[in-house]
Amino acid sequence: MTLLIDNRQSIINDTDDLQSFFETVLDRTLKHLETDIDAEVSLMLTDNEEIRVLNREYRQKDSATDVLSFPLMDLDPFNRDEWLETLHDNAMPDTQEVVLGDIVISVERAQEQADEYGHGLMRELGFLMVHGLLHLLGYDHEKGQEDEQIMFELQETILQELNLPRGQVD
Repeated sequence: MTLLIDNRQSIINDTDDLQSFFETVLDRTLKHLETDIDAEVSLMLTDNEEIRVLNREYRQKDSATDVLSFPLMDLDPFNRDEWLETLHDNAMPDTQEVVLGDIVISVERAQEQADEYGHGLMRELGFLMVHGLLHLLGYDHEKGQEDEQIMFELQETILQELNLPRGQVD
């Protein structure tokens, strides 16, 4: 498993702790979904201004958001056999890792949301990472109410497994 972190924010400076935390989130998410793959994910941690620019450029929404995902494959997690086959078929020959895509998280926005929801920053960052990973794996809450419910239930289950329940204060 490879998690490449580009840390462009100044709220959290301990990159070793961030690396370990996000690797754990990635590993737990893949295990929960029973993907049996090694994955590579790029994660950019940034501020509200930079994510606003990206959100405007890629989604035509001129506002800061909390997380953006840029999947490299068009996956359908509801057709499990095809989903797993596509993941395995896209493993890099030299590393056997599947490059899933990029996630961008505004740590500034995450801190605002953690304060708003009354839980810790790490819980919010865990939530945003799981959310972004699910998007990279083909889940999309914007496709309809049923997809939204499935994705949100998965998020909560994975966060429970990570011991990051709602209301968790760091």
